[in-house]
Amino acid sequence: MPELIQAYWPYILIAFVIGLLVAWFAFASSRKTTVTTISKDVLDEDQGPAARNQALIDAPVKSAGVEKVPPVEADPAPKASSGDDLKQIKGLGPKIATLLGEMGITSTAQIAEWDDAEIARIDAKLGRFQGRITRDNWVEQAKHLAQGDTDAFADKFGNNG
Repeated sequence: MPELIQAYWPYILIAFVIGLLVAWFAFASSRKTTVTTISKDVLDEDQGPAARNQALIDAPVKSAGVEKVPPVEADPAPKASSGDDLKQIKGLGPKIATLLGEMGITSTAQIAEWDDAEIARIDAKLGRFQGRITRDNWVEQAKHLAQGDTDAFADKFGNNG
């Protein structure tokens, strides 16, 4: 074996040097290049707003032709002149009371007089509250309330409040 090394040592040395060069090139080329600039950025400290945006900053605000109207606060539960509170009916909350008020239904006496056709007509207009009239038995509740029979109402449907 020493005879082989002695006979081929120049080739072994050349192979070793080539290996070192390839390794150095592989490691040197994988380094990331860093970019250094001397120009300032708008986001750097002690810098003012960008000059190209200054015209937009200084420009007066233009109206799109839409006037802002203050919102009108609606009564959450419309009441009839007789003082009926539709929310006394179980399953009829402020949103449904508002919907019914928009349809002209403001008293429990009106609800007490509904027949099947009227129930179907009103129920179709209740949107996501459809089915509440029959499920919560509004007509029977309204009959008790319209007659002033609060004891029978409380016995069958529970206390108000």
